[in-house]
Amino acid sequence: MKNIYVGNLSFKTTQDELRDTFAQFGEVSSVNIITDRMTGQSKGFAFVEMEDAGAQAAIDKLNQTDLGGRSITVNEARPREERPAGGPRRGGFGGDRGDRGGYGGGRY
Repeated sequence: MKNIYVGNLSFKTTQDELRDTFAQFGEVSSVNIITDRMTGQSKGFAFVEMEDAGAQAAIDKLNQTDLGGRSITVNEARPREERPAGGPRRGGFGGDRGDRGGYGGGRY
């Protein structure tokens, strides 16, 4: 099995549309459109898992083609990089506040 990354998807693209598109090249075992946790809206990319022979043909034929009015990017998915559990996070609130001092410090 090969895992395929599909990017630049229209937010309206459905799992059935992706399955039908990739099924032209071989048996599709799964389709996973990545969605925002808070809104449930598509993030514009997905992963399609299919058998190896058909997967390479799908990558070669579908990369930079039109799907739902957008030119999609199709390539072999790279393994997900592991993030350290409980490690420092970037952005958000809290953390180092520079030289504003403690209680009674400068206002915004």
